[in-house]
Amino acid sequence: MSASFSSARVAAADAASGQHYPQSALYVVATPIGNLADITLRALHVLSLADTIACEDTRHTQQMLRAFGIDKSGGQLLAVHQHNETEAAQTVIHRLREGQRVAYVSDAGTPGISDPGAKLAASVAAAGLRAIPLPGASSVTTLLSVAGLAGEASAATGFVFHGFLPSKAQERAHAVDLLATEARAVVLLEAPHRIEALAGVLAILGSRSITVGRELTKQFEEIATLLASDMSTWLAADANRLRGEFVLVLHPVPEQQQNGEDLRVLSLLLTELPLKSAVKLAAEITGQPRNALYERALDLKKNNPGDAP
Repeated sequence: MSASFSSARVAAADAASGQHYPQSALYVVATPIGNLADITLRALHVLSLADTIACEDTRHTQQMLRAFGIDKSGGQLLAVHQHNETEAAQTVIHRLREGQRVAYVSDAGTPGISDPGAKLAASVAAAGLRAIPLPGASSVTTLLSVAGLAGEASAATGFVFHGFLPSKAQERAHAVDLLATEARAVVLLEAPHRIEALAGVLAILGSRSITVGRELTKQFEEIATLLASDMSTWLAADANRLRGEFVLVLHPVPEQQQNGEDLRVLSLLLTELPLKSAVKLAAEITGQPRNALYERALDLKKNNPGDAP
């Protein structure tokens, strides 16, 4: 155990041991995305308490546990990853029915978002057993917290988590075409060997802002907000920028630009469809409220009575 975590283990026992941790429950535990100091006190306590630790990679998890001074035998670690999650879930359920506490961790961050864990949690719930979340680090919320989206004037609220785009060039380009019509913020993930290809295809989004997070929470963390059209140039400016895992936030479409596009779509539809049908279809395409589009349609029809059926 690293000496720097010895006091954390004591604090974890003091702070978290007073809570009840039922047997026959799956504990879905978030782990650090790079900086080991981001582990929570409750996570340390539950990982120590667990009878079985199901994990994406047993070797990686064993190394992490040892860094925290948590001693688990090889038999207490169970591999549950994207290739065996459905089958391995049955082993977890069997151990839960025996009265064990089972913790699940992915290689980094919060399980069940981009990493495995969702199928496991669903299987446990379907078996009538309990899954208990232990919140903590997540690359998604880490970058969103500094992207500054709340300060942007946009009618679109919230964000969409998309994760990794397809690896094949044609499918990836099609996915970006669809993202161009999404007015809300979009969170993407990418590996270092594909980041240049992603930057190239995102260039079609032009002046739309992107916040890039590289090596989040680690020693060489880098965060930058730039135009989509400038991302390839930004990567090329420093060879180190091609290293590490990436999280990207595609910022919302600016309200002025968004309203202009909504109006353009609505105007085109009004030339071919009755007002109500045009409004209904425009709402589905743009994601904007139907009532607001209906009011705009009435104004357009009033000002250009010859353009609508």
